[in-house]
Amino acid sequence: MAPETFISVDVETSGPTPGQYSLLSIGACLVDDPARTFYAELHPLSDAATPQAMQVHSLTLERLKREGLAPPEAMGRFDAWVRAEAPDGTLPVFVGFNAAFDWMFVADYFQRFLGRNPFGHTALDIKSYFMGMTGGAWGETTKRALARRYPEHPSLTHNALRDALDQAALFRRMRSERRPDRA
Repeated sequence: MAPETFISVDVETSGPTPGQYSLLSIGACLVDDPARTFYAELHPLSDAATPQAMQVHSLTLERLKREGLAPPEAMGRFDAWVRAEAPDGTLPVFVGFNAAFDWMFVADYFQRFLGRNPFGHTALDIKSYFMGMTGGAWGETTKRALARRYPEHPSLTHNALRDALDQAALFRRMRSERRPDRA
């Protein structure tokens, strides 16, 4: 088996699904070396946005139209960063808190703008990991529920890089608790 490089990824978007809405920012860090980070803000693909999504983060479509990277450039930079941090012979593993959401935007943008995804089909969901680790129910994987077990874990800031760093810390903590016979 190839050595694995766990990469914590978080995104902010203009709505709930790719194709209709835009990926606005990507934050990432190595789970086991969180000083190694990536961050990009992207030019929106359109003006489509839901009020709920835009209220979550401090990004504006107007500013990103002026200052955001073109999606092909942003994804090219992210691809280069992933490949540098998980060089040939290693397997980059996308790690997310509710990975289904973040993954679908990142996978869509990689395929759409680069025609490839450096993560392949590897995505690890922290919520699912916790559920398997504890034998608990899905309802016990919310941020609020996890805060009871991990009170030192900060709440979401909805800055993609800060959230990627915080979820990496949470995942490291969970991995340190796993049973040795189930490593």
